[in-house]
Amino acid sequence: MADTEHTIINPPGRLNMPPWREIWRAREVAVRLAQRDIIVRYRQTIFGVTWVLLQPLVTAGVFTIVFGVIAGLESDGIPTFIFTLSAMLAWNLFNGAVGQASASMVANQSLVQKVFFPRILVPASSLASIVVDFLVGFALLIVLLFVFGIVPGWGLLMLPVWVVLILMFGLGLGLMAAAYMVKYRDVGYVLPWVLQVLMYASPLAYSVSAVPESVRWLFEANPITWFLEAFRWSTLGADVPPTWQMVALGAAAPLVLFIGMLVFQKNEREFADFI
Repeated sequence: MADTEHTIINPPGRLNMPPWREIWRAREVAVRLAQRDIIVRYRQTIFGVTWVLLQPLVTAGVFTIVFGVIAGLESDGIPTFIFTLSAMLAWNLFNGAVGQASASMVANQSLVQKVFFPRILVPASSLASIVVDFLVGFALLIVLLFVFGIVPGWGLLMLPVWVVLILMFGLGLGLMAAAYMVKYRDVGYVLPWVLQVLMYASPLAYSVSAVPESVRWLFEANPITWFLEAFRWSTLGADVPPTWQMVALGAAAPLVLFIGMLVFQKNEREFADFI
């Protein structure tokens, strides 16, 4: 008699973590989903990757006029335009991770209903197109660094660490939003508004030192500030962020991702019913 393979299905425990073995076996699904997202993102567009460059350039230009020229806020002695552009790359990385991951389950509802695989691969694979966009924008930033004569310094070596932490932070929030967007589509309307408010409440186009001391603590306690300041230190050679902020970022990002995975796994069994 031929050997038969038995699969034992156990009930989830208190910490219902993703099935790592199943995820590894289904890694090809994640690769295909990532490839599809990248191709679809640039297919049937006239300017293609140019849009990836225009968005941060135009936004940085507008913020430079409003906050640098009109408001006259400080930017640590760095030209406001490139000071803002660097922060916009970090923000777009975070904003894209949250936005793409949160909408991924609803956008792939037919796949979720018909094919069995670890559902967490859907939001995780959505990060691929965001990383591609970031690399394109970062290449532009490198060119502008030469134009402005800015030398980042040794902090540049820490840049991959900040990128990973930003993605972890964004993916964690995106997993939580994706889990509830399946049941409550209101999340899809509320989340972009919250992110927009958070963007204007973060020091993208000005230094934290330009904020009045009476409200500066609000900005310093903002996790977005932590990775914006760290990112600008690595790319522009700006002032080194306080040690506690870098430690807090290193602890907060994995914690948010961990919580996001728990929330996502807790709701995974109901996805096919509600989606």
